[in-house]
Amino acid sequence: MVVTSPLSGIALPLHKVPDPVFAKAIVGPGVAITPNAEEQLVLAPISGRLIKLKAHAFVITGPDGHSILVHLGIDTVQLNGSDSELLATEGQLIAAGDPVARWHPERVIAAGLSPVCPVIALDASPEVISTIAEGPVLAGADLFTWE
Repeated sequence: MVVTSPLSGIALPLHKVPDPVFAKAIVGPGVAITPNAEEQLVLAPISGRLIKLKAHAFVITGPDGHSILVHLGIDTVQLNGSDSELLATEGQLIAAGDPVARWHPERVIAAGLSPVCPVIALDASPEVISTIAEGPVLAGADLFTWE
């Protein structure tokens, strides 16, 4: 399964995320993205069902049962949704590339929080992740492959 980038920015290894739970891949392996500072249209990284949708994070489970978590910044739950506008609904079937939210990383930065966005293969082992992007990435471009 190919997981695409939910937003545009700079892809970086997960160990560089300023949060130990993500940096140590406790919830699963993946890639992080430092977003471009302007408003972002956040896209679904895979096709499937949107099983969790919050202002700061969402989870999509694909038809094969694999789930991807996208976390919009670090500790952004503190912002109570002031940094995002949801465009999809929890429980919705969604295609890769469909808009999920409109997000404002500049508001996250202004609040003194990190805008780094982990994209996580939930409950996966590191060896099932390959073809990992690093450097500049556009929303919708391949981010990693889940074997």
